[in-house]
Amino acid sequence: MHHMSPEPRVSVDLPVRLWGMTADGRPFNQQARAKNISSAGAMIGGVDNDLRVGDVIGMQFADKKARCTVVWMHHGPTRKNEVGVKVLANQECPWKRHLPSGTGDMLARSPFARRFHRHKISYPMDVRTEYGSAPRRLHATDMSGSGCYIETLSPLPVQASVRLDFDMQSEHVSTVAIVRTCDPGVGNGIEFTGLPLPSKQRVQRYLDGIDPHLGVARS
Repeated sequence: MHHMSPEPRVSVDLPVRLWGMTADGRPFNQQARAKNISSAGAMIGGVDNDLRVGDVIGMQFADKKARCTVVWMHHGPTRKNEVGVKVLANQECPWKRHLPSGTGDMLARSPFARRFHRHKISYPMDVRTEYGSAPRRLHATDMSGSGCYIETLSPLPVQASVRLDFDMQSEHVSTVAIVRTCDPGVGNGIEFTGLPLPSKQRVQRYLDGIDPHLGVARS
């Protein structure tokens, strides 16, 4: 089972919250314990539900959230499952301060991600599935000038077109956007397809200015 991994693993017992969809398609939200961690992922014990390998789930440790892929699952004693998760490549590792310093910082390696730095902030926006329909007030959790991730228990299908409205200080932004990823029970990755480049750059500058973590991340 244990293949050699270059990531140093640390044995811990940390409380985490997991949410998403179970293997049989029901939403779940529960507390569990991270038993060992690396900058790439973790082994989680005390999971009440069967999860499906390959699914994306949400995980929160302290005040930090990340999206993770379920890489393996096995039934522990007393009907509690153990689950191996891998933090998605564009996500900051939530338990970084519990790891030996100098372990790899997981930054997305694409030029797209470098041009529009993603901010881990919770940002309210109104989402409409078509013009004129009633908006749903949802929260974006990863956001850059080119797109965002919106948390919702009932995400929209990939390629769905939506209209997003949000405020930046005195400026109101309204744009058509396309759903690029769908994680059942967790949310949607959305690209701001309707924003021209100068508007994307304005959104990015605004986010760069309000993100409290940026000074740390860039150093």
